[in-house]
Amino acid sequence: MDKDREWIIKDSADSATVSRLSSELGIDPVLAELLVLRGVNTFDEARAFFRPSLSGLHDPFLMKDMDAAVERVHRAVVSGEKILVYGDYDVDGTTAVSLVYSFLKDYTDSVDFYIPDRYDEGYGVSVKGISWAEENGFTLIITLDCGIKANGMVSLAASKGIDVIICDHHLPENDLPAAVAVLDPKREDCNYPFDDLSGCGVGFKLVQGYAARYGIPFDSLLPLLDLTVVSIASDLVSVTGENRILAHFGLRRFNESPRLGLLAMTRLAGLEPAHLTIDDIVFKIGPRINAAGRMESGRMSVELLTATDGETAAKIAGEINEYNNERKSIDREITRSALEMMQAGGNLSDGHATIVYDPSWHKGVVGIVASRLVEAFYKPTIVLTMSNGMVTGSARSVQGFDLYGAIESCADILENFGGHIYAAGLTLREENLKEFCRRIDEYIGNAMIQEMAAPAINIDAKLDFSRITPKFFRILKQFQPFGPGNSTPVFMTENVYDNGNGRKVGAEGSHLKLELIQEDQPYRHISAIAFNKSSHFDHIRAGNPVDICYSIVENYYRGIANLQLRIKDIHDREEII
Repeated sequence: MDKDREWIIKDSADSATVSRLSSELGIDPVLAELLVLRGVNTFDEARAFFRPSLSGLHDPFLMKDMDAAVERVHRAVVSGEKILVYGDYDVDGTTAVSLVYSFLKDYTDSVDFYIPDRYDEGYGVSVKGISWAEENGFTLIITLDCGIKANGMVSLAASKGIDVIICDHHLPENDLPAAVAVLDPKREDCNYPFDDLSGCGVGFKLVQGYAARYGIPFDSLLPLLDLTVVSIASDLVSVTGENRILAHFGLRRFNESPRLGLLAMTRLAGLEPAHLTIDDIVFKIGPRINAAGRMESGRMSVELLTATDGETAAKIAGEINEYNNERKSIDREITRSALEMMQAGGNLSDGHATIVYDPSWHKGVVGIVASRLVEAFYKPTIVLTMSNGMVTGSARSVQGFDLYGAIESCADILENFGGHIYAAGLTLREENLKEFCRRIDEYIGNAMIQEMAAPAINIDAKLDFSRITPKFFRILKQFQPFGPGNSTPVFMTENVYDNGNGRKVGAEGSHLKLELIQEDQPYRHISAIAFNKSSHFDHIRAGNPVDICYSIVENYYRGIANLQLRIKDIHDREEII
């Protein structure tokens, strides 16, 4: 099922610029080229890139409606109004709620938080949530990571005497909700300089604005930054501009002085405290925080992230970790079922997409299953199940294709939808399912271009092992934090061999642990790990050469750091005769 992956070497940067920057910075030309490819062309730009500064954060009052939002929050704080911090049940939403709630509770006792139930209420602001706010005397709701399309819910809240401030980062529609303030850098009439904040990032701008307006030292916001980096990494927003600054200092905070809940989760994930990377958050921390909302309640995640004693944090982290184990088991079972469905001809698309539906599937994992099916078939994918009498599901796309746009084109037959270019959610009536599948398939067939049809690996540069020195890696580490817009550099080295110690590892022997030698450098070997590449083992064990593409990482084991190649793909070369 896996397609061969094409390796595409990026176009070279301007050689004169690379040479000048290499000389000015005293770094390897390969590293200088990586900088130029990232838009860093001068010494000063390189200094700003390598040394992010919190002074580089934008003035929060450049965001449309920030004045009104800050003034309304302050009025609630000083008058003792009850404030409800309301957010989505995923990582971005729960970190955002934890951030704003943690900040406000230092200045008022009249604050609580609310996370809607994924299964009972669904995504966004719900009637149940507004009713709960009314019954408990709340007169201000602050929504985070949701609300930009909640026109009806905001009107409902207003009819009950409840004001709403919206903090969101999703694409708005033409008519904004009639809220007291709508903070969303993607508003067409918002001139904020950076429009790719996470939902938690928008929440941070709100508290930054409040602190600036009412004389609260900026340093008091620093303990909140570990939450911003978890949201930035998990929500896959770009790690450029303001997000790079927030992620840089957030990662530093996470490593040096994390909140108790994150520390407890780090230990349960088997990670080395003080050496965490964006990848660790994406693959180990984020999915665990997400598991609470998928399997039980996102409220648990906020309780974890706002815990004030180690015992409570450890207890909640343990419970969430068990939910994550359960999630993984269900995810594996549904993925197996979906693959069998595809093999039996159960694709509801005519072939341009992967669309599968089973009303018995667990709603909480269909997004994960969609990602697995993209890996298997490399097509835009929608996985659907039944919830509360409606067909509901998640969509995941392939590189370069706007699947959100495809779903939006079917808005007239959908009950609800939302998301981003590469990931979206939707709800529709079962009688509209056939027409929806037909239209999605037709849209994708017309819009997909050949370059999107096969997975590819973009390679930054060819690299000889001789160049991978301690200085090279020390500077490469300063390119972090990595993420969209500042991807982990991928290198290619040709004609490498295993030194004879290579072996299969992992529970089912599906991974390779190698000690690699480049052909003309027999005395230098580098450790490498190749996940899910055991099919190459016999070729490599026979002493045959391979070409590899990889990233360079630091592997921590029992407190000792070792440089390691993380192989992304292997191309076998001709066998030795």
